[in-house]
This record gives sequence, C-alpha cells and structure tokens, in this order.
Amino acid sequence: MQIKDILAVLEQVAPPHLQESYDNAGLIVGHPDDAVSGILFCLDSTETVVEEAVRKGCNLVVAHHPIVFRGLKRLNGSTYVERTVMLAIRKRVAIYAIHTNLDNVYRQGVNEKIAQRLQLIRTRILAPKPGFADVGAGLIGELAVPMDEPAFLQQVKTVLRSPCVRHTAFRQRPIRFVAVCGGSGSFLLPEALRAGADAFVTADFKYHEFFDAEGRLVIADVGHYESEQFTIELLHEIIHEKFPTFALHLTQVTTNPVFYL
Repeated sequence: MQIKDILAVLEQVAPPHLQESYDNAGLIVGHPDDAVSGILFCLDSTETVVEEAVRKGCNLVVAHHPIVFRGLKRLNGSTYVERTVMLAIRKRVAIYAIHTNLDNVYRQGVNEKIAQRLQLIRTRILAPKPGFADVGAGLIGELAVPMDEPAFLQQVKTVLRSPCVRHTAFRQRPIRFVAVCGGSGSFLLPEALRAGADAFVTADFKYHEFFDAEGRLVIADVGHYESEQFTIELLHEIIHEKFPTFALHLTQVTTNPVFYL
C-alpha cells in the first residue's frame, strides 16, 4: 500500500479544496508513491511524535495541525518546526495534515465528533458555506433533555477531559441548543447567537470577546487541544473502516503546550 492510497481515503471524507485559504493541509513531508509500513495519528506532528512513529515502525504521520503553517526560508534546526521537518526527512517519515478541510465537513468531521461526545441530536452546520448544506464552520444541535447551566458545564468538562472551562455568567435558564466549534471558534459567536444557541462550546476566546455574548448564551471555552483531541480517534476510525487489518496507532504523546497549575 502506498501513501497516496491512504490519502485518497482521507481526502474522500475531507477534500483538500475545502480547506481555508490561509491553511496548509496536505502532504507536507514525503512522497505519495512511497510504501506505507504503518500510520501514527496525532493532533500535532512534533519531534517527539516523529520519534514515536519511528519506534512503532510507522513511516506516515497523519496530523490535524500542519507542522508547516507559514513558509520556511531555511532549515537549520533553529525552531521546533524546522527540527521536526528535518527529523522526518532524515528518518524517512512522511507527514500529512488534514486541518480546516476536516473542520469544514459535516459527516466524519471534527465538530461532529465533539457533538457526539456531548450527545447532541438533530445537528446541522452552524455557518454553511454558500451553495453547500453540509460544508461549513461549526455545528449546532440539541440536548435530548435540557440541562441546567452548571450541570451542563460539568458534563462538558468531563466528556471533553478539560481541566478548566472558562465561561460567561449563567443566565439562569436551561441549556437546550448547543453550538460547537473545535479550535479557535470566537469568529462564530454571531452565528451561534443568530441560531439561538444557549451555549457555545469552543476555545481560544479573548477576554473582551466574552462580553460579546451579552448574556444571550453561555460561552464555554474548554481549551484548543481539549476541543480537538478526539480528532485523533476520528482519523483512526476513517482509515480503520477502509483498512481494518493495517498497522494503525494513536499517538501516546500529549502535545498540548498549555498547562494548568
């Protein structure tokens, strides 16, 4: 089996043309015609992850975040990005990133995975792209049974394994409609408000952006890594469904750069 065979399966779910213009998803290191010995799935392809891939006999790392996001002008090992790319090349490990194109798809996308963990029903794309019903940013769905606000946030913290949930003031009203967006989702707050969400689960809200909720919904900022960590399982499921006997591994490395005291 070749790298391009694996990529074809991934890109059938999340075609590259659905990535945002600023993104750098795709095959970052490696050649599509190389044979695959094993695949390691991760959120971030770091030096430690590449070393893990080598130990496990994997020569393909499938990551959510692109290790190269901006142009590289030199490769001398002065940054973790350069060192990771250099190590991957030296060890003949290919790196593939499936980023905003996976964010933007409905079925088998990043946000559907979050919605499933929160047990949301009747989900739909929060901000569809023009001309598409099942492509766009975020999701909104319903809880089968409305919950009070503290209980809902406790459930969010538990099922998303977040050590800390930053949130806006409670409105003293039940949570029924929930919007979600993996990663940095503050840009979708106006859409969540227009859709009538009672809560918006996402990450990377800045201080002043919390004011923009204006008491109309509860923002639940769970952390970037925490909101997207289950994407690793999603990627494994996509490939395992097509190649159930192939050597597939979930990274054991926690690449979250944020720690809580």
